[in-house]
Amino acid sequence: MLESVGSLTGSPWIYAVVALSVLLDVFLPVLPSGVLVITAATAAAAGSTSATANGSVQTAAGQVPHEVPSLLVLILCAATASVLGDLVAYRLAWRGGDRLDRAIARSRRLTTAQERLGAALSRGGGALVVIARFAPAGRSVVSLGAGAAHRKVKEFLPWSALAGVAWAGYSVGLGYFGGQWLGASWVGAAVSVLALFAAGALAAYVMRRPAPAPEPAA
Repeated sequence: MLESVGSLTGSPWIYAVVALSVLLDVFLPVLPSGVLVITAATAAAAGSTSATANGSVQTAAGQVPHEVPSLLVLILCAATASVLGDLVAYRLAWRGGDRLDRAIARSRRLTTAQERLGAALSRGGGALVVIARFAPAGRSVVSLGAGAAHRKVKEFLPWSALAGVAWAGYSVGLGYFGGQWLGASWVGAAVSVLALFAAGALAAYVMRRPAPAPEPAA
């Protein structure tokens, strides 16, 4: 996988592929968007390490290496696509009507997330949106729940943007520093992916915890 993604990092298409994968991930949570971001960042680490070791644009074989993707652009692409995907799911759920409401009512997970999200946003805090971005399918649950509950976009959008930046920065950082410290090979990528899954498992555990009971009115 590193070899195939590594060949793609030499062109701007890597940014388009990452953005499309992250955008569609809200509708198809099975897409390995996080794995793709990490692998692209690991390939970037491989390119920067090779350039540093050689001290020039020439490789040992005398060939010009492919261009190393910008980590900042990679983060911006992933974060922007994450926010856009959240907004599309939010708007679709907003206009979903009675059919979507009945579907959510039949799902205990969606109903619980909708209640917790509404309570969190009404208190002026949306940390649940950020946490859900790391949980498997948590982004879909929260975005659909916010739209179905007709939460105001000004309550949801800032937290969605913060979640996208946090997730993108964490994923790119895992891939890059994992490649720097463990070597830009499948070992470094695998350890970085495991760290991403660990964060997802922790986020899922936090989301499954029951919401604290409201304090009685004075």
